[in-house]
Amino acid sequence: MSADKSKNVVVFDYGFGNVRSAERALARAGADVEITRDYDKAMNADGLLVPGVGAFASCMKGLNEARGDWIVGRRLAGGRPVMGICVGMQILFERGIEHGVAAEGLDEWPGVVEPLKADVVPHMGWNTVDAPQGSQLFAGVDTDERFYFVHSYAVQNWELEVHNPSMRAPKVTWSTHGGPFVAAVENGALWATQFHPEKSGDAGAQLLKNWISVL
Repeated sequence: MSADKSKNVVVFDYGFGNVRSAERALARAGADVEITRDYDKAMNADGLLVPGVGAFASCMKGLNEARGDWIVGRRLAGGRPVMGICVGMQILFERGIEHGVAAEGLDEWPGVVEPLKADVVPHMGWNTVDAPQGSQLFAGVDTDERFYFVHSYAVQNWELEVHNPSMRAPKVTWSTHGGPFVAAVENGALWATQFHPEKSGDAGAQLLKNWISVL
């Protein structure tokens, strides 16, 4: 048994995510995976993955009802790894605006999820990303690799400023559809992607392996 095989990952099941595809992808990447909303299992797992599909406000409502907001906050307070995917990434920001209506997010990062400023929406299909130097998430991934996106909203301005020189600034990855938007973030124990690594072939599988390796 490999070292990674012992890493336990909970895919948090709050009713708004492709939990089965995430489960299969994580298992192929070498994790011991369970789909659950059980509080103790989610708190004690080596890694917690928060997927998300649909509307920002609906996802937040479902997450709150499943105590996911509390779980994510407590895990991060203790330095326990959490990864968000698609809307599971968006809800980590301060708020989202859909159809002119604002909804509060988890506020782990400042910033607003807003409609993409593009001629064609949703942004659906394969696209490249611009990852920062030293990224652990994209380690071993070629710079011209493409990842699978399905979204109409994104964070288009990164607002978190780190003024303390002893603190490590987050690594922010960008992509472009109509204009630049945040495609991924690595911030201590909290990682997230706007695209779907579980649907992104070998490149996405490498990203999941990279996350599992740091749990």
